[in-house]
Formats: sequence, C-alpha cells, structure tokens
Amino acid sequence: MKISPKKRIYIYAKDVERITGKKPTYCRTLLARIRLVYGKKKHQGVTVDEYCEYMGVSREEIEQFL
Repeated sequence: MKISPKKRIYIYAKDVERITGKKPTYCRTLLARIRLVYGKKKHQGVTVDEYCEYMGVSREEIEQFL
C-alpha cells in the first residue's frame, strides 16, 4: 500500500511571501482580508482552497510552494 503525502489545510503568511514575492506586512494583510471576506474570526485560519478561490489560481499552482 502506497502512502500519499499529506496535504496541508491552512496557508500561512510565509507561504504567501514565497508565492507572491511580497513583503510580510502585505501577506498578513492579505490573509486578514481573506478572513474578512469569508466571515472568519481572527483566530481562524485561511485554507489553501479559500486562498486559491480568492486569488483566482488553481491549487496545483500553489502546492509547489507549500
């Protein structure tokens, strides 16, 4: 039986930095904006799927950075 690698659920500011090449402040602000759009509280994380939908990119494009 082949075990598939685990996929992450949440995306973090450091991941967004690697994806966008932007500064940490921009990345934290972007994640906060995504939380606001999806009606999440401050302590709730942003999922990779929510990030992809908000930014209009596919999950496959993002997974290479995670």
